[in-house]
Amino acid sequence: MQQSNTYIIVFSAILTIVLGLLLSGTSQVLGPLQQEAIALDKKKQILGAVIDPSEIDNMTPQQINEFYATRISATVVDINGKEISGVEAEKVEIAKDYKKPADKRQYPVFMFHAEGNPEAVESYIFPLYGAGLWDAIWGYMALETDMNTIAGITLAHAGETPGLGARITEGSLQARYVGKKIFDESGELVAVQMQKGEGKDYSSDAHKVDGMSGATITATGVNNMLKAYLGHYQAYIKNKTSNQAVAGL
Repeated sequence: MQQSNTYIIVFSAILTIVLGLLLSGTSQVLGPLQQEAIALDKKKQILGAVIDPSEIDNMTPQQINEFYATRISATVVDINGKEISGVEAEKVEIAKDYKKPADKRQYPVFMFHAEGNPEAVESYIFPLYGAGLWDAIWGYMALETDMNTIAGITLAHAGETPGLGARITEGSLQARYVGKKIFDESGELVAVQMQKGEGKDYSSDAHKVDGMSGATITATGVNNMLKAYLGHYQAYIKNKTSNQAVAGL
C-alpha cells in the first residue's frame, strides 16, 4: 500500500510539472498573438467611427494596419487638455483608467487625416467608457473639425441583452448620432441623449436620438457615458476650438 501511495504521489507530481510546462509554453506562444488581436480590434473600432465598418470587414489585418498607420495619428492629454509626453495613445487602457479619479486618468485623442495629406485633419476621435445594464460599455466618437458635429460613433458592450441593449452595436442605431451636436447654442456641453422608447423622429433636434425599445437602462448608460467622457475632453476640445479660431483670423 505504501508503494502504491508513493507511486501515485510521484506520478501526480510529474503530471503537474508537465502540464505546467505545457501551459506556460502555450501562454508564451499565444500571448503575442492575443495582444496583436486586441490591438487590431482597437484599430478597427477607432476606424469604425470615421469609415464604413463594412469597408473594414473587407480588409485583411495587414491592410487595416497599413490604413491605420497612414491615416491616424494620436496624442494623449490630461483632463486639463494638456498633452502628456512619452505615452503611446494605443497603449492607454481605458478600462483600467476608468477606475481612477477622472483627474488622474490619461485621455487618448486620435486624429483622422485626409488621404494623401498627413497635415490635414478630417476629424478627431475620442474614446468613451461607461456602464450598461449588466457590464461595461465603450466606444469611440468622431467629431468634425468644428469640434461640435458628430462625424460617427462606434459602440460596444461586454454583456448587454441580445436583441435589446446589445443593439448599440448595430450600424443603423449608431448612424442616428451622425450630424448631431454636442454643444448647444450657448456653448454648453449637453452631448446627445438617446430617448426612451423607439419610433419617434428626432431629426430636428440636434441633441436627441431615437431610443431602443426595452433597453432604457442601457440607453441611460450610453447617455451617461457620452456626457461624462466628452466632459473629460472638454478642455482639450475648447483649446482646440480656440486655436482654430485664432488661426482663422
